Amino acid sequence: MEVTIFGIKLVLNPVAFSIGSWNVYWYGIIIGLGFLLAVLYAMRRAEHFGIDKDRMLDVVLVTTPLAILCARAYFCIFPYENGDRITSVKEFFGIGSGEGFRGLAIYGGVIGAFAVGYLMCRLRKVNVLDMFDLAALGFLIGQSIGRWGNFFNQEAFGKPTFSTWFGMMSRNTHNVMVHPCFLYESIWCLIGFLILHRLSKNRAFKGQIILGYGVWYGFGRFFIESLRTDSLMIGRLKVSMLLSAVLFISCLISYISLRVKSAKIEHRKSYVSLFKEQMSDDEDEESLAQSDTTDESDATKTTEDDRENGVPAQGVNDGSISAECLEEPDDGSNH
Repeated sequence: MEVTIFGIKLVLNPVAFSIGSWNVYWYGIIIGLGFLLAVLYAMRRAEHFGIDKDRMLDVVLVTTPLAILCARAYFCIFPYENGDRITSVKEFFGIGSGEGFRGLAIYGGVIGAFAVGYLMCRLRKVNVLDMFDLAALGFLIGQSIGRWGNFFNQEAFGKPTFSTWFGMMSRNTHNVMVHPCFLYESIWCLIGFLILHRLSKNRAFKGQIILGYGVWYGFGRFFIESLRTDSLMIGRLKVSMLLSAVLFISCLISYISLRVKSAKIEHRKSYVSLFKEQMSDDEDEESLAQSDTTDESDATKTTEDDRENGVPAQGVNDGSISAECLEEPDDGSNH
């Protein structure tokens, strides 16, 4: 298939290789690559989030296949924008088509992953919010890379750009230059990952990263979805636009609320810490004053004791000469 993107002409084959009559698509390979990199990243950052790596893998291994089924189910539940929809179990599993799961919806996968992941975290005694924060970063890695599978399939594109070079064109776009929505979302997810990765190094509260993911992805996906022409529909509304708006608003409100609460707690801790330090300084000064008073009292008592015992005070030269010393020696001259 000939593809032109931003003036660059390419020849693409969506099939990477075949095993008998079963085709292995680049779409699946790229999705797998994104998943692998996300897991490797999570393994490296698990300790930072206080998560045991073995338990984390248990959660991931059970959650992943079920999340894929949820992504497929979400894709099949809603009709396409042109009204077509999947109507049989064979079509659901791609049996007999030689294409397998050709059609997954990221929102279905995300919803399934968090639902199953929550249950697995409770079962394996992994902190849910820590796991969700880490998983959000993994999602952004997987989505940023996985969207390039849409490029090889020449899908997930948008409306015409009415430009001679800006956009993407192939036979799937009817040789019309259209918005490469897959590329927009890939770049958006990459930027989001870089921001949240940096933010995750010093979280203000547990759940901050997953809420940040909801705000970032929901906002970007809303506008990107508005450009697409292959959206899933509910009535006359695009499902992903509606869900993106709900995700963005709910996560933004929760994020702001928890961030303000966290800031108040930090301020209170800082105030208590300063108060304790001031109290400690006051106690030190009081202790020092008491020590000086004690020393003066001891010195005064010592002086009084010395006087009682007839001992001259230290540092004082006794200038008085005893009467015996002043008396002239008796040399017999006086009669």
